[in-house]
Amino acid sequence: MKNWQLNTPVAFLIFNRPHTTQRVFAEIAKARPPKLLVVADGPRNDRPGEAELCAQTRAIIDQVDWDCEVLTHYADKNMGCKKRIASGIDWVFTQVEEAIILEDDCLPEASFFQFCEEMLERYRHHNRVGMVSGGNLQFGHTRGEASYYFSKYTHIWGWATWRRAWQLYDRDIALWPAFEQEGWLKRAFEREGEQEYWRQSFQLVYDGKLDTWDCSWTFTALVHGMLQVVPKVNLISNIGFGPEATHTHVVGIHANMPTEPLEFPLKHPVFVLADTAGDLFISQEQIAPTFIKRQVRRLKRYLP
Repeated sequence: MKNWQLNTPVAFLIFNRPHTTQRVFAEIAKARPPKLLVVADGPRNDRPGEAELCAQTRAIIDQVDWDCEVLTHYADKNMGCKKRIASGIDWVFTQVEEAIILEDDCLPEASFFQFCEEMLERYRHHNRVGMVSGGNLQFGHTRGEASYYFSKYTHIWGWATWRRAWQLYDRDIALWPAFEQEGWLKRAFEREGEQEYWRQSFQLVYDGKLDTWDCSWTFTALVHGMLQVVPKVNLISNIGFGPEATHTHVVGIHANMPTEPLEFPLKHPVFVLADTAGDLFISQEQIAPTFIKRQVRRLKRYLP
């Protein structure tokens, strides 16, 4: 990585947490992207002091001290997680063809940037690949001999994609009723527990009752048969779990996951196919674990 220089734009999604934002910004600054696109939500009227926190968070962007074009897309009023992030990424891809995307609590390992850039270049015109993830949620399980594998799950804690993929994004998942009625949910997910998890999630998004953008991205990937690239080691640590978070209030197994550097040059897999063992692990251990596994996980919280 010594002679490598980042050429890919970085999109930075921020809100009201100056502490985590500062830590993530410091890693972006080390990578020195030539273009930084910053998306920020506005303060909520019913949260005293939030306007000041939003202002402090945005002021961090003024610390850019390398040769970099900085573009900002700041909301005056609060739009909410779903509308702000979705519209923000929409804006990003009116400006650039591809981008590395980081939220204010997704702390990247240094090799994350080079990995994303190389994957964006390699699969730029491969329509079956929809995104590149920096997160590996296999907890030490290795999938194959290559430097990365493919998955049907969209891990969005530090990721990258292309305009050609994002333009397929359907924020309100208009095709959901037909998708379920024609049996595609059962074809996509074999386990009944996981089917129910996604059925409830997609229905809440469709009904406008769930303020999140990422379920719609998962649905988009399913509808269009897009895979994601997953590194063989974890390159992202989510440092935002806790009471200040919008969604990740409970500190669970995914909080503050350790990272390790990815070795270069990369070794590429032979086939562009989802790793069934890797995806089954995600399903059984994280999306819809059995009752016994859930109970064991709860008990571990109380053990020394």
